[in-house]
Amino acid sequence: MLYIKSIEFPSEDAEMAFIWSIKQVCYDSFYPFKILSERGLSRIDFAPITILYGNNGSGKSTALNVLAEKLALRRDADFNKSNFYRDYVAMCNIDAAEGIPEGSRIITSDDVFDFILNIRSMNENIDIKRGALLAEYAEAKHSTLHFRTMADYEQVKKESNARRKTQDAFVRGNVMDNIRSFSNGESAFKYFVGGIGEGGLYVLDEPENSLSPKLQMELAAFLEDSVRFFGCQIVMSTHSPFLLSLRDARVYDLDANPVVTKKWTALENVRRYHAFFKEHACELDE
Repeated sequence: MLYIKSIEFPSEDAEMAFIWSIKQVCYDSFYPFKILSERGLSRIDFAPITILYGNNGSGKSTALNVLAEKLALRRDADFNKSNFYRDYVAMCNIDAAEGIPEGSRIITSDDVFDFILNIRSMNENIDIKRGALLAEYAEAKHSTLHFRTMADYEQVKKESNARRKTQDAFVRGNVMDNIRSFSNGESAFKYFVGGIGEGGLYVLDEPENSLSPKLQMELAAFLEDSVRFFGCQIVMSTHSPFLLSLRDARVYDLDANPVVTKKWTALENVRRYHAFFKEHACELDE
């Protein structure tokens, strides 16, 4: 399924014309201008699975954020925009189907980190509430307050409740259980898998972060199935050879200038992995 067919970024000449039109020298950066054009990336033609590959600083995240902004995709975590971000996005042209599916979204590492931190924060608040209830139970259990006026009603009710219940039952009846927490990698995997539904466009920024090789392979299988059987289109950036090898993926090498599509096996970092394991083949065969 193709919800988006292509995106065209401003040419270097168009960018320079805009920068000159600003006529201001107080800015040290015109980001995202001059990022993709310096890589020779003028256009991306999308496939059901499209992957942006490149070393750190190659512009992968910039391209994905521009795409998501142009399509007004849902995102959970905000990201830093420059003064000229809106101008740059307006200069991009996109060939997309009318009405991108409602569930479509961009998912980044910042989303995952915020999700993990929110769970930790909620559990900390639950622990604080539990500690306060333990103290409250002890005080109510041994209190000698008697009901005299309606002002005493709530306290007497609390004392009665404490005397009728065990400490565990009293606390559990007044505070929720801790949210089950997982390792960072497990949480990241669950977040990405849980965030992808049927029939949508999903833009993923380096989803392999925090994932073990086993979970990367499970994520790769999940993404392939999402495209093949559930009508999804995937656009993502990655360094992971497990994700780069997704079946029928179109891979753009942002380390090349101009940017070109390549077989995943021809990418520099994949060749580095290959050379490393080949060098240690004897040790691996032991």
